Amino acid sequence: MDDVFRALADPTRRRLLDDLNAHNGQTLRELCAGLDMARQSVSKHLAILERANLVTPVRRGREKVHYLNLAPINEIAQRWINQYDRARVEALSDLKHALERTHMDATGTHEFVYTTYIRTTPELLWQALTEPAFTRRYWAGYTFESDWRPGSTIVVTAGDGTVADDPEQVVLEADPYRRLVYTWHRTTTCHGGTSEPRSRVAFDLEDTGGLVKLTVVHDGFLPGSAVLESISQGWPRVLADLKTLLETGELTETVR
Repeated sequence: MDDVFRALADPTRRRLLDDLNAHNGQTLRELCAGLDMARQSVSKHLAILERANLVTPVRRGREKVHYLNLAPINEIAQRWINQYDRARVEALSDLKHALERTHMDATGTHEFVYTTYIRTTPELLWQALTEPAFTRRYWAGYTFESDWRPGSTIVVTAGDGTVADDPEQVVLEADPYRRLVYTWHRTTTCHGGTSEPRSRVAFDLEDTGGLVKLTVVHDGFLPGSAVLESISQGWPRVLADLKTLLETGELTETVR
């Protein structure tokens, strides 16, 4: 966490985070427009924020788009703040959830990006993403079953044994221990009965030596998507449980 606190100590870097919180998913050129500072200087500040995992860059063609990443802020809240004043943490819960939401209507950003570092191996993390024995523990009883080959169907089973019949939820990419991409199940009744285009979620795994960097990009949403609003609140909880499960074997009581 030392890198996080050092990154937050600089007012320019806090300004960059504020800009991304107000308008997530900006290029270096767009971020420079709001600062009276040379492009090279802004780039150096972004590099520090990236090393602290407070900003996640995603390449879009020839440019990198920068996203605010809240995983380190969540860890600070979970590891330290609750130990000193749980009542205040509960009072700040609404603010925390508001920060976790993707600002799709005001900013034109129609995807969710989240990066976390997990003390595990790429092999174990891949197992946790693909094996039912793992998924049922951090997905509140849900299992995801497939042979995990491109084009194969993913069968989702709820904790009560209900099987989601969705033959179009399929694996798009599968590079074991490195990258997994699949279409997201279509949901209507849980989101006001509206029908939305099918989205997709991508998991990128990078071994950094003792830790695995996991970046989740969930995209393919239209402006005002109710599903995006829902998953933007749900993914941080799921990924926090995944991290806790792999690092300790247990799940945190605060997530559920």
